[in-house]
Amino acid sequence: MINKRLLVKNLLAHNDENSFYDKKRFIEIGEREGKAKFLKHVCALANSNPENNSFIVIGVEDEDNKIVGVDFFDDSKIQNLVNAYLDNPPLISYENIPFPHLPEGKVVGLVTIKSAKKICSLRKNIWKYYGGSVFFREGSISLPKAYGVSLVDINSEAVATIELHARNNIELTLDGVIDFINNRHRDLKSNYKVFKEQFVVCWAGHEKKVKKDTYYSRVDIELINEQVKLFYSALDEVSISFNEHAFTIVEYIQLGISKEQKYYPLERVVITFEDNGTYQIKSKLLFEAPQYDKKTLYHIFNANNALIEKLSKNPSLVLSESEDLEYLAATYLICYLNGFEEAKQQMEKARSILKKTNAKAYQSLKDSLRVLRKIKYS
Repeated sequence: MINKRLLVKNLLAHNDENSFYDKKRFIEIGEREGKAKFLKHVCALANSNPENNSFIVIGVEDEDNKIVGVDFFDDSKIQNLVNAYLDNPPLISYENIPFPHLPEGKVVGLVTIKSAKKICSLRKNIWKYYGGSVFFREGSISLPKAYGVSLVDINSEAVATIELHARNNIELTLDGVIDFINNRHRDLKSNYKVFKEQFVVCWAGHEKKVKKDTYYSRVDIELINEQVKLFYSALDEVSISFNEHAFTIVEYIQLGISKEQKYYPLERVVITFEDNGTYQIKSKLLFEAPQYDKKTLYHIFNANNALIEKLSKNPSLVLSESEDLEYLAATYLICYLNGFEEAKQQMEKARSILKKTNAKAYQSLKDSLRVLRKIKYS
């Protein structure tokens, strides 16, 4: 079993960017250009490593390898994105790796790419890259190739050595459990569960009872053996259930107009643990968009646009405008789900403005964009 934090450290310590490893300060797969560049690197790494895993480490300064972290990235549909744009797509996973020195909610992203052992290429045009393009790694650069295309294995031994040095042990697992419960979440109710005598899942959050059901907010869930965050949210509520074989998370999102808010189930994630030391994560989107009167939504959409326009010129708002700003991201999301396609562009426009002026509204906007991403690739 590989400790992913050790794997990231080994990649950063012993190897500059090369044909099986890339590093990024951040990625922006919500933007067309960022999505295209990400797909290019995935394609190039898959073609350059037909027999072994390749990796992209996200949240690292390029010049000095300083680990600065990125926001927790909850995107279980990233395989669907790759499948939509690449022929012979590799198997791909995005994992959130906690590091002790990073602020709460910040992690290092680890993308693991396993080639299909066939030539991977772009299926259709995206940004400035043409459908049919094939990319390979040359040193630390992903470059297109138009001739002499063949898969050659040159990295298996190097990758196997790095993964071997990242193997987990009981000391690291126990240290991880104690740190999770006693240090990082001493102010929250914490629990742990051991599955198949091998896997340890820890979770923490504010507990709330509603009739016979228990819900958690400010939730953090980790698979300690591999040092992987399975879920993190400062806002959303989740329910948690488990048996001897599986751990299940159901995520809820709060939506509504003004103070008329309701909770809607968004996604169910089931982690199933096997006797042979492996596990599978399967997710299912549960969300059904609430429908509202179009006249009401036109009024809200225009009011949101006017508020963002005012905020871009003057960050000082009156009390009623500050209250509207609190619900801006959620109401833009409702507008988009009810057929207002322009709402997505307005949310992107609001991103840079809110980042500078209102941290709470900015976090709410990021959560709403995450919901859109999940829906799009489901």
